[in-house]
Amino acid sequence: MAMESESQKKSYCVMEDIYGVMMVPKELQLHSLSHKKSSPFHLQLRVPDLGRAFQDLVKTREVSEFLSGALAGAMTKAILAPLETIRSMILLSLGFPGGFLNLNSMTSWQYRGQEWWLFGSRNIYGSFVQIIEQQGWQGLWAGNAINMLRIVPTQAIELGTFEYVKRAVTSAQEKSNQTGSQKLNIGHLSLSFSLSWLSPVAVAGAAAGVVSTLVCHPLEVLKDRLTVSPELYPNLSIAVHKIYKDGGIGALYSGLSPTLIGMLPYSTCYYFMYETMKKSYCLAKKKESLTRAELLLVGALSGLTASTISFPLEVARKRLMVGALQGKCPPHMAAALSEVVREEGLMGLYRGWAASCLKVMPSSGITWMFYEAWKEILLADGPRS
Repeated sequence: MAMESESQKKSYCVMEDIYGVMMVPKELQLHSLSHKKSSPFHLQLRVPDLGRAFQDLVKTREVSEFLSGALAGAMTKAILAPLETIRSMILLSLGFPGGFLNLNSMTSWQYRGQEWWLFGSRNIYGSFVQIIEQQGWQGLWAGNAINMLRIVPTQAIELGTFEYVKRAVTSAQEKSNQTGSQKLNIGHLSLSFSLSWLSPVAVAGAAAGVVSTLVCHPLEVLKDRLTVSPELYPNLSIAVHKIYKDGGIGALYSGLSPTLIGMLPYSTCYYFMYETMKKSYCLAKKKESLTRAELLLVGALSGLTASTISFPLEVARKRLMVGALQGKCPPHMAAALSEVVREEGLMGLYRGWAASCLKVMPSSGITWMFYEAWKEILLADGPRS
């Protein structure tokens, strides 16, 4: 009884009054108030430390990677927004009267875009000055909120999925190597397979592209409608209402199939090239990590490689978009590719490639630089499980 009484005292506090003795948990402590004559005691509740709980949540690896991707996407888009604004202004001046996008001239613009980016400095400077005169410096970031709406969740989901799937596949491979080949029994049929031939980076890259596209494709549709037809869709709420009214939920996923077909090889190659080049460079230079400038370069080169490999599929996707609006859409991606080759030759598959790379390279380089920096900051004390 004496031992039980001592343990109770540790977890309970004792109150005495004229009616007897009462024991209450220490979490509910009574303190004397000398300055309040009306009540000799007051009850103080211990409130959970929400700040510490939030810090612990942010320090988990998955949340840190998710937040790093979101912050990297936001900062990249903020830095490159003036170039995007000037590019949009050039597009409008090349034949998009009334603010409506003439998709029929998209391919020809991309071809002329090579000359514009490389040699048309007068056009760039003239557009820059015109924006400043008409809208001020803030005009360079006009419409950036729409891009943020799309890029922040897309980059967060994409990079978070990539890191998670890469660890999961690597862990599965290690278990497979320890236990031997895995067996799959289907009735009387037994199949054995090994995971050693899989590339965790390639699988994670493909998964990142597919998951981010499935989740964020409606945001891409909304961004296109708000950008292309501001008269019909003046704000986000009206755009969501009109798209849903015209085609239901399915309208928010219009063009999903060709987007997935184009995204899969790009995303797989993009992440595979980044990880391969980063590891190879670290091994060659005998260093554990890259500097910010090296991350910028490696990220830009990975974007260049991925864009080069997957660009014909992007051309075919745009051909499908144009055909859908004109009522003569090719039946599938292969038909769109053959149509481009038949009309423009093999070089038609890479028309606009230079302009695309000059947009992709700085974007991917800056994204990786900020992503690695934010991940290093958020995981400075090590990840918490």
